[in-house]
Amino acid sequence: MRQKPSQHKLGDFLEGKGFYIVLFLCVAAIGISGYFLFRGLFVQPEGFGSESLSAVSGQAEMTQEDAAGAAAGETDPSPGEEGTAAALPQREEETASPGDTGEAQAEQPEEEAAASSGYVWPVEGSVDRDFSLEVFAYDETMGDWRTHEGIDIAAEIGAPVAACAKGTVTDVSTDDMMGVTITVDHGGGMESLYANLAESVNVQPGTEVEAGTVLGAVGTSAIAESASPSHLHFALREYGVMIDPLNYLH
Repeated sequence: MRQKPSQHKLGDFLEGKGFYIVLFLCVAAIGISGYFLFRGLFVQPEGFGSESLSAVSGQAEMTQEDAAGAAAGETDPSPGEEGTAAALPQREEETASPGDTGEAQAEQPEEEAAASSGYVWPVEGSVDRDFSLEVFAYDETMGDWRTHEGIDIAAEIGAPVAACAKGTVTDVSTDDMMGVTITVDHGGGMESLYANLAESVNVQPGTEVEAGTVLGAVGTSAIAESASPSHLHFALREYGVMIDPLNYLH
């Protein structure tokens, strides 16, 4: 049997099922080409998104504003002018000189000024019994443990007792336990008290005194401290609260 030439075989294939296969491949090729063409037209390249569009729009708006400002005759402040404007608030803060601070300190309450300057000792002598307001101390006279609202300054009977600072005598009285007592108001809530004095005193309520003015003399009138050696019971009171005199005496 004679075989058909290859050209005749190809023609028979195209006339049969091969025609449809070729047609399908052509349609598929056209579809793929159309897909990539469509994607290239409408899909944005990577990195060219909304942020890039916003940046371009912002640059366009800035360019328009700059052009409008130039048309209106506006000029940007020079670096020197910006530096001056920024330095103004700092200069205002630096206007407060050390002298201003000193004036503010000079307006402190009188009690702070008195505390910083201190008070003179009302009588010469050593401290025989300390101030003890929070811790109980043994009291030889009363035979028990109690607080002590001042200091006892050892001194001979009859030794002169002086005011510790400038002030006004507000009370001269005899306390049942502390004997003859003189109270001096120094202003600013500060008061000094002198107890266990002799009966004879040199001042009365209303007397103006200076630091060193003699008020009276050491006595033995304090029954509550009669077992102690001769002394002056001295106390300081600030706004009604007893305080340690040793923090103020110099």
